[in-house]
This record gives sequence, C-alpha cells and structure tokens, in this order.
Amino acid sequence: MSVYPRIYLAIDNCVFYKRFSTPDDWARVIADLGLRYIEASADNELDPLYMGRDYLPGWIKAVKSAESKYGVKVANLYSGHGSYTTLGIAHPDGGVRANIRENFFFPLVETAAALGCGLGFFAHAFDHKTLQSTDSYARYVRVVTEELCRINRHAAETDCGKVGVERMYTPHQYPWRNADTVSLLRDVTAGSGHDFYFTEDLGHHHNKFQIPGDEAILDSRRTPVWLGTDRAFALADEDPGANLQRIREDISQNPHLFSQPEDNDCYEVLRTLGRYSPIIHLQQSNGTESRHLPFTPEQNSRGRIEGHAVLAALKQSYENAPEPGMPDPCDEIYLTLEIFSQTTSIIRDVIRDCKESVRYWRQFVPEDGMRLDQLV
Repeated sequence: MSVYPRIYLAIDNCVFYKRFSTPDDWARVIADLGLRYIEASADNELDPLYMGRDYLPGWIKAVKSAESKYGVKVANLYSGHGSYTTLGIAHPDGGVRANIRENFFFPLVETAAALGCGLGFFAHAFDHKTLQSTDSYARYVRVVTEELCRINRHAAETDCGKVGVERMYTPHQYPWRNADTVSLLRDVTAGSGHDFYFTEDLGHHHNKFQIPGDEAILDSRRTPVWLGTDRAFALADEDPGANLQRIREDISQNPHLFSQPEDNDCYEVLRTLGRYSPIIHLQQSNGTESRHLPFTPEQNSRGRIEGHAVLAALKQSYENAPEPGMPDPCDEIYLTLEIFSQTTSIIRDVIRDCKESVRYWRQFVPEDGMRLDQLV
C-alpha cells in the first residue's frame, strides 16, 4: 500500500434513530446529503440483544438492496448507546460478559462480515469500586483485554473488516489515555493473533482529570477538583491544608486515575496514534465537552475542530517511525460525522445541520478515496 491512507467521508446514522429507521429510509436521506459511506449504529434498529439473531439476515438483505438502490455503502457498523450504558464486557459476572460477547458482539461481527465492512464499539465500564486501587483497576483491564481478544479472534475467523474499540475520556472508561491505547492495541493484537485498532473521537478530550496543583487542592472545598480516590477526597474534606502531603501521596499511588496534557489534545492524539484509527469520529467541540455538535458556521465559530488541522495532524502520524507490536497502519480511514439529535429536535433542522456539516468537510475531502498526502 501507499504510505498514506485513502480518506473517505462518512456519517453515523445514529443521528436519525427513531426517525429514519429502515435501511431504505436512512440510505435515501444520507445519499441526499451527498455522502456515499455510512456507519450503521446499533441504535438504529440493529442491536442484536433487542432484535434477536433471526432479525439480522433480513436487515442485511435490506441494507444490500438500499446500497444498490442509492449508490451508498455501509463502511462500518458501530455499537450504540444501549450497550454503552452498561458494564458490558467489564461486568464482574462472567455469565453477563459471555452473554454480551456471544449475543451482542458475535452477531455484530458476523453481520459486518456479511456486509464486507468493519466494526467499532464501546460497550464496557469500570464501576466506582474498581477505581479505588491500582490492583483492582489492573484486574479489570485484564478482563477487558481477554474479552477483546475473543471478539477479535472471532472477527478474524469470520473475515470481518477492521475491528476497534473507541477511545474514551474518563478513568472508568478504558482506554482513555495515549498509553492505555497503545498498551491495549498491542496486547489484543498479540493475544488474538490479529490486528486490533481504535476509534478516535475528536470530542473525547478535556483536562478535567489531570493532576491538580497545590492551590487547587487547597481550594477544593469551594471549587470542585478531581483528586482520584475516595480516600483522597475524604482527606480534603477533613482539612486540605493539613492533609496536603497525604493527598499528594495518594495521587502518586494511583496514576491510573490521572491524565497527562498530551492525552487531552485531539491533535496530539492524531499526530501520535492516528494511523491506527480506521474510524475517526467528527464532532464540533470546544475542547471541554463532548456534545456531538454539527459543523455549522455558528458552531465552527466557537469550536476548536478544524478540517485542515485534523488532516495535517493525521498525516504526521504516518510519517512517524514504526512502533513494535502495534497493528499495521490503516490503508483506509473513514472520517465519520457523529452528530447527535435530540428527542425534541425538528428533523428538518437536523437534516439541514447535517448538510452544513457535509458542506464544511467537503472543503477538505472533496472526493472520497483520495490519499491523505493529496489532501494536505
């Protein structure tokens, strides 16, 4: 392959959930937006736990018909909000983990294979008790890694496209930092014998969980600040001045709960790890919230996500030296609009915002399949 990947502009159909819910409906609307590539969300009538396995063959047939009819292609499947709200594959009960693996993930993998597409997801979390020590945290990192190895092996067996976990932005949703992401990709790739990837979301970055300075700790009774464990918060509640050294020691003993500045900048993540992200979720963001806003002139004037800067940072990743143990760099990347609509949203406004977002990004990706070095 060329050293640089081919770039495609896509959209997640979750923006139309409960509005345009059949493949024929959402494929038609998305084609009218001027897009050919689609990320099909489990939230949009594709969740195997809700629908059951028997539903999926008919859904696959309907997707293939809509692809042919409207000239579009489902490039990736994605897990939805339903599984996102659970402990999922980090659940302490092995039976629950097996259920979501075999009755949620495996059917999605098989569906992706049938459509010739990839799969991205996030469907786990660590509960509060798990965060309270490095040992418990590490134990559940191993649990998640083992589950991801099983899922990735099944993907290899079924000839599914690239599979990857979404990078998140809080300590209870692993991986959430650069080092976590590298470790997980290496461990799952090695443990499954098959390349494993991640999804970068440009809005999943903020500095809320960085190590606080002394002044912030001393002022913690009046101004909320992240201190890590319950123990550290209890010491601050008692007397932050008298307990400052003990709070500092607790923070240093629990590094799994704190990020570094480089973790909190989407452009830095793209520069260092972008070549391992076959799906990059696009949302306009101010760098402190993940609201999945559209790329309208109004939102762009307040946001920090800029098309050329995204592509330039991504190109830098492909110019870095190879890293041992990591998956092969992606030869295709789908820049995927992930815009959320609200229950009270007027659908005409949602479609208008999607059109504005497509218009904005077509300035930078005027034609699908162009190489990254041709775009920058």
